Amino acid sequence: MSESTSSGHGYIHRKEEYLTRLRRIEGQARGLQRMVEAEEYCIDILTQVSAMTKALQAVSLGLLDEHLSHCVVDAARAGDAEARVKIDEAVAAITRLVRS
Repeated sequence: MSESTSSGHGYIHRKEEYLTRLRRIEGQARGLQRMVEAEEYCIDILTQVSAMTKALQAVSLGLLDEHLSHCVVDAARAGDAEARVKIDEAVAAITRLVRS
């Protein structure tokens, strides 16, 4: 959906789910800090980093899916210049995700 519409972004119907996931990731980040402060074993820390990375990827892929399913589809239906902008945004986002 367009940012100017009153119904919000495509992910809005799952907002609480995303916030819950992000709070969990925030807790994982604090846990990683504690592990480093406590000088825990490197492999244990790396295992937790991997878990946190996967959690962030899941959020990213969910948001990307919402963007494609709502924002890009709505813009394509409108058939105006906004469609190209939304597609370019999606391509740039996918490029960033692949590089990370």
